[in-house]
Amino acid sequence: MSVCFEVCPPRAGDGISEQDARRVRTARRVTAARLRYCGLEPLVDDAELIVSELVTNAIQHGDGTRVTFTMTVRDGFLRLTVHNETLGRPVVRDAADTAERGRGLFLVDCLAAAHGGTWGTSDDGATTWCRLALPDGRP
Repeated sequence: MSVCFEVCPPRAGDGISEQDARRVRTARRVTAARLRYCGLEPLVDDAELIVSELVTNAIQHGDGTRVTFTMTVRDGFLRLTVHNETLGRPVVRDAADTAERGRGLFLVDCLAAAHGGTWGTSDDGATTWCRLALPDGRP
């Protein structure tokens, strides 16, 4: 399953627009619905959080006008992929305890590890992905 949507050009110092925030919510809902349809209810909460973080990062830190979110189930793993038009690798930050931002990729890393998976980026950095092992050893 793949969803492509237009996003507002980023503005320095601003968060994402309300229109883009709605797109993040839509990506979360699509993720939850698809996982429930596939009988993967145990992954819903964590996958929604991961998708939220990856899509938000793509919108907030990208300089393109399009984001593509893809979800596949194959070879015993759920793979969540977000592609934007911006080259450059995202970086896991060491956010201060009082910081309101900067923990997204740290959360993605922790959730992937908790599900026997991993995350990474394409060589050019335009695509970020996360892989979660399916529960109960499903193929």
